[in-house]
Amino acid sequence: MKSIMHYKADKEFEGVNESGNIVPIDMYDPADKKAQSPMQLVLSALASCAAVDMVQMIKKRRKTFVDMKAETTAERADTHPKKFTKIHVKYIITSPDLTEKEAERIIDLAVSSYCSVASSLDPEIELTHGFELIAE
Repeated sequence: MKSIMHYKADKEFEGVNESGNIVPIDMYDPADKKAQSPMQLVLSALASCAAVDMVQMIKKRRKTFVDMKAETTAERADTHPKKFTKIHVKYIITSPDLTEKEAERIIDLAVSSYCSVASSLDPEIELTHGFELIAE
């Protein structure tokens, strides 16, 4: 696995993977933001990493999968390097026939056993997750 970072401007960069896919990155203040910051990308990577496995597990159980999104919130240390101290991911899953018990089990498995991003985070980070199930 390989990633290349390119400088674009003093607060702008881009990451390029081996396939040539580009991810813009910036460190601008919120009012001027055009892209995610590196720390925001970590949160997006965490949520999407587990989501990939969750979708597969839902479908493998022959449940109807309609949609999913994740709301990720985090707290950071006040001092440098201002690492994450707490991260909470709330998954909102739309499925008319997935039960709360199944959703809880699927999320636990995806985050704890399959998500390489979660496994790569500092074990001192308080990592929690929850969910909302929408039956449409």
